[in-house]
Amino acid sequence: MEMARRGAQALMVPQEPLFYENPVPVIAAASKYGLPTISANGSLIEAGGVAVLTHSNDEQGERFAWFVDKILRGAKPAELPIQQPTRFEIGINLKAAKALGLKVPQSVLLRADAVLE
Repeated sequence: MEMARRGAQALMVPQEPLFYENPVPVIAAASKYGLPTISANGSLIEAGGVAVLTHSNDEQGERFAWFVDKILRGAKPAELPIQQPTRFEIGINLKAAKALGLKVPQSVLLRADAVLE
């Protein structure tokens, strides 16, 4: 893997269907080279990734509803403001972290929304 050859210390997996629909080969390759992975999709953490950091699905639903309401009331979509997420969710896979020799700080575990053991 080119990343390991160049000295990468971790792998950030982008939220693209190619990766999150096929998490096992991605995690297997990263594990082979001892690279902890973080992604924005829960399927990678379930396959053995170390962490997931993503926006809140609840907040995303609320924002979609807000946009739909404004558009149905006559607002022009091009005139609506761009909005960024403000709430995030963290998931930690302790088994994967331990397999790579990583110690997850207690402060991170307390903040996590999900911890896989």
